[in-house]
Amino acid sequence: MSIPRLYDEVLSQHMRENRQMAFLVGPRQVGKTSLCRTRGTYLDWDNLDDRALILKGPAAVADRIGLDRLTSELPVVAFDELHKNARWKSFLKGFFDTYEDRVKILVTGSSRLDAWRKGGDSLMGRYFLYRVHPFSVGEVLHPRPSEDLLATPEPISEEEWNALWRHGGFPEPFARRQDRFTTRWRGLRRQQLLREDVREIARIHELGHLELLTKLLADRSGGQLVLSNLAQDIQVSVDTVRRWVELLVSLHYGFVVRPWFASVAKSLRKEPKWFLRDWSEVSDEGARFETLVACHLLKAVETWQDFGLGQFELRYLRDKAMREVDFLVVRDGKPWFLVEAKLSATTLSPSLRHFQEQIKAPHAFQVVSNLDFVAADPFTRKAPTVVPARTLLSMLP
Repeated sequence: MSIPRLYDEVLSQHMRENRQMAFLVGPRQVGKTSLCRTRGTYLDWDNLDDRALILKGPAAVADRIGLDRLTSELPVVAFDELHKNARWKSFLKGFFDTYEDRVKILVTGSSRLDAWRKGGDSLMGRYFLYRVHPFSVGEVLHPRPSEDLLATPEPISEEEWNALWRHGGFPEPFARRQDRFTTRWRGLRRQQLLREDVREIARIHELGHLELLTKLLADRSGGQLVLSNLAQDIQVSVDTVRRWVELLVSLHYGFVVRPWFASVAKSLRKEPKWFLRDWSEVSDEGARFETLVACHLLKAVETWQDFGLGQFELRYLRDKAMREVDFLVVRDGKPWFLVEAKLSATTLSPSLRHFQEQIKAPHAFQVVSNLDFVAADPFTRKAPTVVPARTLLSMLP
């Protein structure tokens, strides 16, 4: 079952309008290779023949593509996992500077391209970054980029909602929708991340301890990231846990949401909150829903930023009185809207009103999982409002 993706049109539009290279980054198995395989010449660093060609230099690659021939449209070359080459930045800079008027360049990788700090000249001004995320409610409903920040609310079918909830948004399990396959796929993806990706960028000998850390983090998605507690649980130093968490974030196993400080009375610098990239791994339903909402909001703020629609951040709020709101979306440095995620509670959290008054955010939503879709725009409301999850999430990319 092939499902259209938002990023197909994003890349097509990029190739039509921009001279810069397109960098695609995102989690393993999120669909980056599928997005670039059909776009002209595909060169994979993990393929020994392709690696040998790349190592010969830009001229050899240009010869393979046929850049000396006249064509009606500029050809496209896609480099996959190129950052595993210690001199990948130098190669790309030389190739782009020599052939930018004759070819469109796409670069993709399983982990953050900036995780590799080895050598090479700066590529500043030579690429645009696109962060690829799993399927979301919005992408299922309208898989085309929009010039607007928010879409019109649209109902998602029960079948699609349940597929996202049970199998997550990664393309293969979402498309297959089979419990046994999803379970096996998750285990294989985690094994590949720990046994292959980690070895590529870090010399970690205690893989058993790191594997235990990933299991603990899977159980604590949606909670505060207390490094000292994790260090005690797996019997390593706090500095080691900090490095490992940073590594897992760089490999897109999970992400952190940091607290927002500005103008919050009695604010206290707290630990960040931790979330898995695959919410379907989270067994507790309340934590799974909060993780699902976190992933949707992260995708929204990063997509808006990648599309040049402004500067966005995802934060949370907590003060000394232990009042907390799960999420705050910041737009161009100013609070925009608050989100409290609830499975079923429809009584408004008093923290929403408190923090909205403190930080002057225009909107505050209590997003509830089990409420039916409502065909109304919650952003027309200024006071704290209970909103069905299917309504708000359908408006995000």
